[in-house]
Amino acid sequence: MSEIIEGQQAPAFDMATDGGGRTSLAGLKGQKIVLFFYPKADTPTCTNEAKDFSALAGEFAAAGAVVIGVSRDPVKKLDRFKTKHDLKVILASDEPEEVTNAWGVWVQKKLYGREYMGIERATFLIDGAGVVRRVWRKVSVKGHVAEVLAAAQSL
Repeated sequence: MSEIIEGQQAPAFDMATDGGGRTSLAGLKGQKIVLFFYPKADTPTCTNEAKDFSALAGEFAAAGAVVIGVSRDPVKKLDRFKTKHDLKVILASDEPEEVTNAWGVWVQKKLYGREYMGIERATFLIDGAGVVRRVWRKVSVKGHVAEVLAAAQSL
């Protein structure tokens, strides 16, 4: 696992998505990609983040960007999460932790003195050539999606 930096080639990914689909870096070549990693579907902060991205889904599409949320949740849970909250973004499952490891977001965390491994909330903006253009680590959800949209629009 290495830290992803702006200007580097995006690590490849290929994941199952909600609705029985798949998404991959190669399959999205030529499009901007917003890849946001969140710890767990249907928890309060993760739900707010996914709803914020969904609320601006039309603006992201107008900017030529595909928005993909990534967690370790199984696809069936992602399907329920998407339906329950009427989400308008792609939800991808990384149960084997391959993508979260490759992107450096599978990290040691600490809560109430207990250490554990989990997904760091992070967002990456990738250009049509597959180059990482912006990186947001340890994301605070409030105002984040508007900042990501502005960056996508400026690419």
